[in-house]
Amino acid sequence: MPLAAQALTFSKNIAPLVYEHCAPCHRPGEAAPFSLLTYRDVCKRGSQIVQVTRQRYMPPWMPEPGYGDFAGSLRLSDSQIDMMARWVSQGMPEGDPADLPPAPRFTDGWQLGTPDLIVRMSQVYRLKAAAGDVFRNFVLPVNLKETKYVRAFELRPGNKRVVHHANVIIDRSRLLRRRDGEDGQPGFGGMDVVTEVTGEFDPDSHFLFWKPGSPVQQEPADMPWKLDPGSDLIVNLHLQPTGKPEIVDAELGLYFTGQAPSLHPMLLQLEHDGALDIPPGSRSFAVTDHLKLPIAVSLLAIYPHAHFLGKQVDAWAELPDGKRLALLKIDRWDINWQASYRYRQPIALPAGTTVAMRIGYDNTVTNPRNPNNPPKEVRAGNRSEDEMGHVWLQVLPDASTTDDDPRLILQQALMRRRIEKYPADFVAHFNLGAALQQLDRPEEALSYLTEAVRIQPSSVTARNNLAVDLFALDRFEAAAKEFHQALALDPAYRNARYNLARTLSAQGKNADALTELRIYLETNPEDFEAHSLAGRLLAAAGKFDQAIPHFRRAAELEPENSNVLTNLGAALASAGDLAGAVPVLERALKADPSNEAARDNLARARRGLQGKL
Repeated sequence: MPLAAQALTFSKNIAPLVYEHCAPCHRPGEAAPFSLLTYRDVCKRGSQIVQVTRQRYMPPWMPEPGYGDFAGSLRLSDSQIDMMARWVSQGMPEGDPADLPPAPRFTDGWQLGTPDLIVRMSQVYRLKAAAGDVFRNFVLPVNLKETKYVRAFELRPGNKRVVHHANVIIDRSRLLRRRDGEDGQPGFGGMDVVTEVTGEFDPDSHFLFWKPGSPVQQEPADMPWKLDPGSDLIVNLHLQPTGKPEIVDAELGLYFTGQAPSLHPMLLQLEHDGALDIPPGSRSFAVTDHLKLPIAVSLLAIYPHAHFLGKQVDAWAELPDGKRLALLKIDRWDINWQASYRYRQPIALPAGTTVAMRIGYDNTVTNPRNPNNPPKEVRAGNRSEDEMGHVWLQVLPDASTTDDDPRLILQQALMRRRIEKYPADFVAHFNLGAALQQLDRPEEALSYLTEAVRIQPSSVTARNNLAVDLFALDRFEAAAKEFHQALALDPAYRNARYNLARTLSAQGKNADALTELRIYLETNPEDFEAHSLAGRLLAAAGKFDQAIPHFRRAAELEPENSNVLTNLGAALASAGDLAGAVPVLERALKADPSNEAARDNLARARRGLQGKL
């Protein structure tokens, strides 16, 4: 008998749909405003369920079918929606309870067990009862003593009813903590957070996104993300007031793995925020962007982003053979349900492919999410009343065609495209210069880093990178000047302090170099390179008694480093401690039997000892 002619029941036909698609959020303690775990729960909301499923407002899933095959799709089929409507029209019969599938089981507490590290907000945030979405960022300090690799994270927002979704941002420079409490409340406002430009691929090019009811997303075993000492995590929360004062007290659980990543994805951003100038009353305004891929990649995931005026999102790839491949299509964008989408199978995009996007906007009174009534001109910005238009692509670049980090090849293409759009853009010039530096092309990097400093002379990181580039070109006087200017801007900037010491040493200004190293080591006592350099400079000045503690500490930090052991042994011998020098030099030679300096110093130390007998 066709299903349309059958009597539908909750137990046999409706419960499986509700358990799979609704219960993860619609259950006690979760974000949804009511539970849908039982027959009575569903009957109370039958007409409402029919309405929101027909409108495809629930379950929340924006991608259109046929434009990318995504894992974890929540989309109901037309037949499932029709079955729900017919069941309601038939009077919502319960059926035989024996036909019920097993009730869904959910983990109380942390989904993956006790995390390896839990970081929390330092103080609670009091969300006011006033209407209107709130976007708030909270700084969670991470006090690590060594680099960790994160295989998964889970956010526990404390009050799930007010936290709609969250993004996690890594702030390796810890500069954003300066904004914490700037308006007298914990955290700081803003829909989108920008960290200091460092040239790194943060957060190791992963989408650190969370929303209520979703299972914890574990990274592939070969693709964890890195968390270094001296970093902060910024939790960006989308908060929705309930009409009464609420408390927000979020905590983040981190799960570590001992395996460093062997595969390194990269995030490619398609955007043209500089073209965003949406007239009031317009529903046809759109922005586009494209990028030609210089190397082959595998497309792993996609993350579209716009604010309240966003309406349509299209992303596609134009292959070298002229074929057009749909990557994502959203006809009814709703910021409330934004998410990242992982492809069920990676999509191979060959070198020469052009990836592209188009985002359309509706700035009319008919847009129910328009924050302005009457509509007004809207431009790009980080506030909720501003707009954005981004499509992020997570790709795994093909490393077989280059000996260099393939991400640096992509970075060049990405930043050159950005300079086409924004010729005076600091980020593009800095990142392109940094990529060329890492590719050991300092001559090419110089003009971009020089331009970055000209555009943003207050950037300590840019000045440091420019100085490093000048150092690589043996332009020591110019490099020292830039390092001094960086330290004038931020005396605590560690890299500039150490690099200035190296530069002064290269100029033969050893006493000045030692002064900078002593300042540096006061706050960085575990730096092997700094101790090694200090030891060499002191030994060159004949101050062996002062050099020995630095060499000894360096040897403790890297006990198998043949060169530092050789330097320590030579310093001991020069200070007259031949008996102490011999075993150290023997260790140096054992660590590296080809170390001729260790062999010669050991022979002299042994002869010296024999002469004393």
